[in-house]
Amino acid sequence: MKPILVFTHDACEPPGYIRTLLERLDYPCQQVCLLDQDYADGIIDDKSAIVLMGGPGDVNQPTDWMQREMQLIRRAEQLDIPILGVCLGAQLMSKAIGGDVQAGATLEVGWHPIELLPAAHEHPWFAGLPASFTAFQWHAHIFSPPPGAQVMATNHCAQCQAYAYHRHLALQFHLEMNQQHIHELIEKYSSDLDGDSACVHSAEQILQDIDNRCEQAFAIADQLIGNWFKSL
Repeated sequence: MKPILVFTHDACEPPGYIRTLLERLDYPCQQVCLLDQDYADGIIDDKSAIVLMGGPGDVNQPTDWMQREMQLIRRAEQLDIPILGVCLGAQLMSKAIGGDVQAGATLEVGWHPIELLPAAHEHPWFAGLPASFTAFQWHAHIFSPPPGAQVMATNHCAQCQAYAYHRHLALQFHLEMNQQHIHELIEKYSSDLDGDSACVHSAEQILQDIDNRCEQAFAIADQLIGNWFKSL
């Protein structure tokens, strides 16, 4: 199997459990941090899939590396290379291939319910998942699917939480973050926790029962992201 290419954008948002899942499946993986590592334009040409992780930033005011990454996304689409986008990665994918990204009415931070839509119950990537589950969130922007995509999940804070488009899967939420990564986000972006919104949890709410919540998220990742990897 050709390697799966994983793009990371911030030390607080590494592949986490996604890397663990790849190792368990014995799939080869190459990781590139776009903030500190140069790469050739043809880096995606010999890959079986691309994973785009989260990070800070606004894709509507793209930095140089964001613009270059969106060019790679469009090239991957031309080459029929599957893409998994998580949070910022999903927003970059939406922006690159015809969806919209905009600031949400409020930040969405903390552990929030995800509700599967009818399309998800008929889709093989979502097979074995419960009708609703809890996932970790930390984002200020929301995305809409590109034309022809199917919205798979929603919640009370962001109408589109996941979509499937051709061989691509976009997730607004995080299933990969462990306790350390969440602690680092709280420390680095503590100002995001200010304000009065049901979509923004306090540090105390986020850390409550965190071990069990992470394990439950990993179990959802085993099904959803595992199904996507196996479809390659």
